[in-house]
Amino acid sequence: MSRKWMCILAVVGAAALAGAVVLPIPFDEWRTLASLKKVDDHPLYVMTFYGDYGFEEAQSQEVVGAREAAVASGAPGQLWACTCFASLGKEADVLLGRNFDWYNHPALLLFTDPPQAYASVSMVDIAYLGFDQQAPSWTGRRRLLLAPYLPFDGMNEQGLGVGMMAVPAADSGYNPRLRTLDSLQVIRLLLDYAADVEEAVVLLEGCNIDFGGGPPVHYLLADASGRSAVVEFVNGEMKVMRNIESWQVSTNFVISQAMPQGAGSECWRYNLAYDALAGAEGALTPSAALDLLHSVSQPSTIWSLVYGLDSGDINVVMGRHYDNVHHLGL
Repeated sequence: MSRKWMCILAVVGAAALAGAVVLPIPFDEWRTLASLKKVDDHPLYVMTFYGDYGFEEAQSQEVVGAREAAVASGAPGQLWACTCFASLGKEADVLLGRNFDWYNHPALLLFTDPPQAYASVSMVDIAYLGFDQQAPSWTGRRRLLLAPYLPFDGMNEQGLGVGMMAVPAADSGYNPRLRTLDSLQVIRLLLDYAADVEEAVVLLEGCNIDFGGGPPVHYLLADASGRSAVVEFVNGEMKVMRNIESWQVSTNFVISQAMPQGAGSECWRYNLAYDALAGAEGALTPSAALDLLHSVSQPSTIWSLVYGLDSGDINVVMGRHYDNVHHLGL
């Protein structure tokens, strides 16, 4: 008997003992779903996606529909509010720090290594796939196979980090000669195929971005070489604001229009983060980066996450429990 079939039988047997319904699905999908592990009671899960998720062949309309439904079901008056910064002065590592502030949703830290693309890690809000605080059943887990299409932030093996934040308006325009991706699928494009900020900008220039499945957003990009950029879409044009300091900050206003001077913006979170990074000359340790994320967190903060773009280290805090840091690595 081949090793592959021995593994399949072992997984099927374990599922049967656990009372699971055994479904005839491909081996890599079984391995993927069997890798799901709960690491935090928020809950936060970790999963490794084995094999190819077919990003180049398919744009998942099921995912887009799920996102629209999740946004529509949110609490009235709730604002999208996130904080993202690049710490480029290299105390020990080039860092991308990020608070995701939204509803109290379950999250998945997803590891992927598709053929012909870069390995990466990304954070996924799996409420958009229909999950709640209850543990996913074996039959329900199959929806997690769509998780690669929903990265809210991430880092790849080349040291490129990407975060997104909602803004009042964004318009990428439409060019019929370009491919169209939604605002999260484009993060998957960057993680899979961009080695640094400049390659990411080129890929973004080659896309129409459809913001219809969620709020309008802008992006903060950073890479292991110490470069970063905020990318926004205004009146059909892409605006790229590259770092001029050894740090860069982005929150929830259109920076290319507001043009804040130093910490003089309309957003207290932006100002606090900018002052802290300026005081450290852009050089934070991962622990100091988490402290900064704590200082700009809000009751709606789902996760605080620091990506080490040099080291591949990942530090995650769920639900503002900053005394419980999960340390992982790409």
